[in-house]
Amino acid sequence: MRRLKRLVRLRQMWRGLAARFSSSLTRRIIVINMAGLIVLLIGFLYLNQFRAGLIDARIQSLQTQGEIIAAAIAASATVETDAIAIDPEKLLQLAPGQSTGASDESSPSLEFSINPERVGPLLHRLVSPTRTRARVYDRDGYLLLDSRSLTSRSTILRSELPATRDDKGSTLQRWWQAATGWLLRADLPLYEDIGAANGQTYREVTRALSGGEEAVVRVNRAGETVVSVGVPIQRFRAVRGALLLSTEGGDIDAIIASERLGLIRIFLVSASVMLLLSLLFAGAIAGPIRRLAEAAERVRRSGAGRAEIPDFSDRSDEIGHLSGALRDMTRALYNRIEAIESFAADVAHELKNPLTSLRSAVETLPIAKTDESRARLLDVIQHDVRRLDRLISDISDASRLDAELARVDMTTIDLGDIVEGVVRIAASVDRGDGVSVAFERRMRGPARALGHESRIGQVLNNLIDNARSFSRAGSSVRVSIRPLREDRGERSREGYAIEVDDDGPGIPEHALERIFERFYTDRPDQGFGQNSGLGLSISRQIVEAHGGRIVAANRTNHAGEVEGARFTVWLPAA
Repeated sequence: MRRLKRLVRLRQMWRGLAARFSSSLTRRIIVINMAGLIVLLIGFLYLNQFRAGLIDARIQSLQTQGEIIAAAIAASATVETDAIAIDPEKLLQLAPGQSTGASDESSPSLEFSINPERVGPLLHRLVSPTRTRARVYDRDGYLLLDSRSLTSRSTILRSELPATRDDKGSTLQRWWQAATGWLLRADLPLYEDIGAANGQTYREVTRALSGGEEAVVRVNRAGETVVSVGVPIQRFRAVRGALLLSTEGGDIDAIIASERLGLIRIFLVSASVMLLLSLLFAGAIAGPIRRLAEAAERVRRSGAGRAEIPDFSDRSDEIGHLSGALRDMTRALYNRIEAIESFAADVAHELKNPLTSLRSAVETLPIAKTDESRARLLDVIQHDVRRLDRLISDISDASRLDAELARVDMTTIDLGDIVEGVVRIAASVDRGDGVSVAFERRMRGPARALGHESRIGQVLNNLIDNARSFSRAGSSVRVSIRPLREDRGERSREGYAIEVDDDGPGIPEHALERIFERFYTDRPDQGFGQNSGLGLSISRQIVEAHGGRIVAANRTNHAGEVEGARFTVWLPAA
């Protein structure tokens, strides 16, 4: 059971990791973070100064070591083959690299040679602790001694050296050597072991035989760095031979490889930390985004029920803002769907009443016996047709309203001029009801707001017509505008209030909010079907689309008696 539980846990962990890596955003975050780290590693491996500094230090060490060994050889391993006395003054006058040879007929014959039997033990003692290879050449460039041919007892092996074996190693090693040689040492000359051939093939030996010193860095066929230094062997300023010191093929590369191995270890640790941080970072971003996307997909597929969007509003970053925006958008979408469904149901209900009445009248008309009955039925038919036409026109206007408000951009308008223009037109129209319309501006300067001029005018026309229809004959409808600051807790907005007052009977308390519902009408003094009940509903829809509000209230006198109704439209300032 314990093993089974462990296997289940491991399987769950593996599925979680697989789900994370299946996210494209997670993979992109990891790749971007790791790419920078890999580029940094390659830069350290390729451009670091450690290798160049190590080679320079090794060259200086070989030069110092070579000078010491060459001096020791010159002092103890050269022999005088002619007992002819030499003038010290003449020796001091020789230039560097110049010697008194047998060809110099103006001076006594004097010649020094290097004794291999004496050089062997000396060379073995001086070179063997340093892990370097030393070769001694005579003045003509022929090899006299090679430290590789010396035994531990400082005797000289007379047999020929075996050819060096090129160990290819494993496939990975060959690949690494090829890559290293191509990347790091492509500009270095190739090192060839010439064996017992003439040493003047090496330019450092040629330089040493001419009395100078030179160091050359080469690379062998295995991709290993070889540093060679040529030092002249001089006695009394006469060059008697050359000493060639060179490093073993893998010495410098082993040190460099050790340093690179340390860099790679640091890289692996850093990469592990970077991978963990990338997964955590991706989980904090990709996980919530994936949940939001899945929730949006559920909203698309949802039927009657509401699919909830995950709430990340407690996060103060873009994910939190996105979550809040999606939740608000989904809420608005569901509200719009419910409004459309409710609107469709109301339309069907309102259209059914006149259609039912019209069908009854049409069915009754053929069987009417008197002209009076037929005339009454024709009046009902005409009334229902007019009612249907009015309903269809108002419904069409209400259905186009949302699309028009969303499609047309709002502009800066002057509410004072719009209200004054609408009132002027309404006052000039005589409807025979004896009701006058007056305007009062309770502010100075323009009333700037963002909105649609035609739709604001439509709201004012609806409110003025509604007020005139309820006002008594000979009374007045008063329209005013004034600045009004709206306070809602911590939020407050500057705006303007447009008030429409009438002298009618007022609004019943139970209907102060219902009058803004679609198809609701309460006009006892008017015949049935004379009003569609959409005017105030459309007005509220327009005002709310402008970010404002519309409310209805009754005006009372000091005695508490209702004097009329008041509609207040508040719109925010631009």
